[in-house]
Amino acid sequence: MNLSNGLLNLTNWLGNVIMPALAGLFAAAAVYQFSKGRHHHQFAYAALASLMCSGLLRAMESFSNQAAWNNPDRYWISILTLVNWVGNVLLPLYGVLQVVLAVTHYAGLLERMTVGQAWVRNLVAAMCSFGLSGLLRLGEFWIQHGTAGVP
Repeated sequence: MNLSNGLLNLTNWLGNVIMPALAGLFAAAAVYQFSKGRHHHQFAYAALASLMCSGLLRAMESFSNQAAWNNPDRYWISILTLVNWVGNVLLPLYGVLQVVLAVTHYAGLLERMTVGQAWVRNLVAAMCSFGLSGLLRLGEFWIQHGTAGVP
């Protein structure tokens, strides 16, 4: 084993194991702080930053592995893959989010309730807790079943 392989393995371990685990802990802390009516933004931002670190590492790996190391079109293929990913994954998810926001605004849900009211804050914290629990369990399921089917 040489230094290059050691650094590669360390980077993969940090980006694919440690950062998602920290993101789950930060998200749980954000939900707890939110339920108590305290400042929760720094924990939510830390969770997003941890996931972004892991996600960007995985994205860079997959984008750069689309072609051989000596292929002159490697950069073009990486950019094309990024554009396809944004167009086929991010934009539809953003569209769904906007539809949900349009429905809640049209229904007047956000005008009649404020998150400052205790029962609304508790309801939102409960929904966040259940959702986060489901996402963490889904991640555990994927980890336990290995990388079967993942390139």
